[in-house]
Amino acid sequence: MTAKAMLAAARKDLGVCGRPNRITRDYASRHGDAFLLAPWCDMSITRWARESGNEAAVLPSGDRAFTIWHAEDGERLGRWYAGTTANIRKYAKPGAIVFFDWSGRDGIPPIDHVGIVERNLGDGRVQTIEGNTADSCKRRVRAANVVAGFWNPPYGTTETNWMEALVKKLPTLRLGDGRKDGDPLKWHVKTMHYLLLARDYALDPKVDDTVFTEVHAQGIRGLQAAAGIEVDSIVGPDTWAVLLRVA
Repeated sequence: MTAKAMLAAARKDLGVCGRPNRITRDYASRHGDAFLLAPWCDMSITRWARESGNEAAVLPSGDRAFTIWHAEDGERLGRWYAGTTANIRKYAKPGAIVFFDWSGRDGIPPIDHVGIVERNLGDGRVQTIEGNTADSCKRRVRAANVVAGFWNPPYGTTETNWMEALVKKLPTLRLGDGRKDGDPLKWHVKTMHYLLLARDYALDPKVDDTVFTEVHAQGIRGLQAAAGIEVDSIVGPDTWAVLLRVA
C-alpha cells in the first residue's frame, strides 16, 4: 500500500468525462445502476483505492460515494485535519483525501466535494486530482478558502503498526501529572513537552518539562483543535497519535 500507487491510479483516469463513465460503471457494478449517473467524485477515490490495493488505508469502512461519510472515516481514525492554511501547509501529504466546501467553511457537515492531493505546494495550497470536477477528472489547485478538511490514509502498514503498538503502551496524561519526584509519568510528560516543541508549539523555556502545566495544556488544546479531535487538554490515544505522527 503506497500513496505513489494511489496517485498512479488517479492519473490513469485524467480526462475521463461525462456519465456514465468507467468510474461510475465500476461503482454501479457493485452497488446498483442508480450510481451510473450519480455525482462521482468519491466514486473516483474508491476506484483508485481499489485499483492500487489501498482499500484498507483509504476505505476503512468499505466503498464510499458519499463524501461526508468518507470524511467521518478519517475522523474516527484520528487523522482528520481542519482545512486551515497552516494545517494544509504542514500536514497535507501526497495521497491525502481532501474535502471541499464551496462556502468556505471548515468541518465535515458542509462538505460538497472530494479529491486527492497530488502535491503540497508549500504555501497553503495543494495540487489535486479530482473526479467529477466540471463532470471530468482533472488536476486542480485548491487553497484553504475552499478546503473543509483532509486526512492522510495510513498507506504504509509499517507506520500503522508502529503507531498503534506505541500508543497502546503510553499512559493518559492530565494537568498536574509528573509533579512528584518519584512519579514515572514525568518521563512521559517530558516526551509530550518535546513533541509539542517539534510541532512548533512555542513553550516558555522556563516551563518545567517534567510537569504537565497549564502552558502544556494550552499547547495540547491548540494541537487537538488543529487535528479536529476532541479538545479536552487530555493526552490520550488520539492525541498521542497526532503528537507522534510523521508530518
